[in-house]
Amino acid sequence: MLDSIKIKLQYWLPKLALTRLAGWGADKKAGWLTKLVVKAFARYYRVQMQEAQNPDLASYATFNEFFVRPLRDGARPIVAEPHVLALPADGAISQLGAIRDDQIFQAKGHNYTLEALLAGNYLLAEPFRNGLFATTYLAPSDYHRVHMPCDGVLREMIYVPGDLFSVNPLTAANVPNLFARNERVICVFDTAFGPMVQILVGATIVGSIETVWAGTVTPPREGIIRRWTYPAEGMEGAIQLVKGEEMGRFKLGSTVINLFTPGSVQFAPHLNNGTVTRMGQAFAETAAAPDATFEGN
Repeated sequence: MLDSIKIKLQYWLPKLALTRLAGWGADKKAGWLTKLVVKAFARYYRVQMQEAQNPDLASYATFNEFFVRPLRDGARPIVAEPHVLALPADGAISQLGAIRDDQIFQAKGHNYTLEALLAGNYLLAEPFRNGLFATTYLAPSDYHRVHMPCDGVLREMIYVPGDLFSVNPLTAANVPNLFARNERVICVFDTAFGPMVQILVGATIVGSIETVWAGTVTPPREGIIRRWTYPAEGMEGAIQLVKGEEMGRFKLGSTVINLFTPGSVQFAPHLNNGTVTRMGQAFAETAAAPDATFEGN
């Protein structure tokens, strides 16, 4: 009964207004009130501040400064083997596995299409048919910067306007096409093993999605799809990021979705639905990798 009420509220609540209000408040320097909110949030969600570059809760001038806090050096070692991809974020695996033709599994009874996720861009979707996907959910207590799983050159970025449903497991299990209907930023990279997509999905009270090359992508929320293209590797202005490097961040938590082409990678065998993830640990191995095993397997 309570779960049903929570889902109905997802449809009824003014999600955009709440998100704008949360974003406005989280960016305000409110002195003692900011300190009180930060302290209460850290205590309630048991945030591991010993991992932060700055563990002093009272030193953050805004809630957003606290929320996107960087980690101290060495807190997240990046898997060193060149043929092993690194997990892009702290969180938990919501779902991962094969894309069945163009169908991506969301939760029991719910699939969504690759083309819908990629804003109807069938040319972009085509190479990922029958490939692999991974969905990582970032809870409020998690570190909210997103990093590169591998070396990559940015090909394009697409902002897709949409709903702002919560992306927690309850909502994922009950709201059809959740990730294909929510606001999102699609980042397409060229890599040594082919194209890879990393998608930052917005949600209720996610005040902002940012990338390191463009800064704040949303807001503003103009209600139109926007697309940016970037120079290829070796050309002037090319944006090249290395494995483990930060590529974006959420101001309040959400979800990261990765897409891989058929036969390009295989996921680390220890990853399953519900597996807790730590940025930098083994994510996948390239199909062209030498005979090797994942650490601990």
